Amino acid sequence: MAVSLPNGIVLALATAYAANLTVTAASNASEAVLTVTNTLVAGDFVEFTSGWSRANNRVFRVKSPSGTTIVAEGLDTTSTTLYPAGSGAGTIRKINTWTQITQIMGCTSSGGEPQYQTYSFLEQDFDSQIPTTTSAQSLALEIADDPALAGYQALKAVAQSRATTALRATLPAGGFILYNGICAFDETPSLSKGNLMAVKAGIALQGRPVRYAT
Repeated sequence: MAVSLPNGIVLALATAYAANLTVTAASNASEAVLTVTNTLVAGDFVEFTSGWSRANNRVFRVKSPSGTTIVAEGLDTTSTTLYPAGSGAGTIRKINTWTQITQIMGCTSSGGEPQYQTYSFLEQDFDSQIPTTTSAQSLALEIADDPALAGYQALKAVAQSRATTALRATLPAGGFILYNGICAFDETPSLSKGNLMAVKAGIALQGRPVRYAT
């Protein structure tokens, strides 16, 4: 049993990527092995674009690299129902540069709630539900206003490009949460007497977050 405070979390935005590497095959395993002409080292972070919808547009950490393969750490593809054999090929691209977003006053998550289908048969006098999908998920950041900050400029640039971009949360107790989404940024600061001027950024996630405990 443990509890944690968010104090000390560092958020960083991916601001430079390497060229795409072609993934010619992806295995069904407790941690998927990707076949790729490899230039990566253990600990690199990569965005995976895959024929598997559950793996597509997610960011993973590289594990056990060789000259021809890498392991996508934590990507469990043992179910051939969810991850059809032979369908996981695609591309990966290494994140070369992370730019810290400083002066964050708060970060909240919305969405991700389970959705349900309600049904009832003619002979029944009650309704039942089954889970279907989860709602779209997004992050909202409130940042103390300073246009000179590197993180401010990075958010502004990726919001203008509308490119899918990775966000890494480094947790104070160790580990990471990796997000991948499309950013929006409002440069108009809040103007409330006696309170810090702040701007807002949002990230609409394009794939499920990936979390590593260490």
